[in-house]
Amino acid sequence: MADKHHGGCLCGAVRYEITGDFDAFFLCHCKYCQKDTGSAHAANLFSGKSTLSWLAGQEQIKSFTVPGTRHEKAFCQTCGSALPYTQMAGKLVVVPAGSLDSPVSIRPNAHIMLGSKAAWDDGLDEIAKLDGLPE
Repeated sequence: MADKHHGGCLCGAVRYEITGDFDAFFLCHCKYCQKDTGSAHAANLFSGKSTLSWLAGQEQIKSFTVPGTRHEKAFCQTCGSALPYTQMAGKLVVVPAGSLDSPVSIRPNAHIMLGSKAAWDDGLDEIAKLDGLPE
């Protein structure tokens, strides 16, 4: 039986299910991923054999593709959370790792697009680590 993964957006309007395993997990540092996450990198899972099913809120989803590229972002129109989408005529499922509620069984395969890595994304393992908010 195939693995099932569940997830959704921050406001709870959109819910989805992924049936099948993930093939790869990449942390992408390209400028597009920095812009659409507001962070140092995106964390996306990829599968060529999984299926994506919308359980709720599909009408809340908006998608944007950077003109002239394959860079796409799907998101909830209410809260802005990144959501899964398909590429290559539905043959590739792309899942933002942070949108999942269920655990992911694979670890990231690689950091990619390091040529455009944010300048402040160096030595982060050396800064303070807090279990909660700073005081």
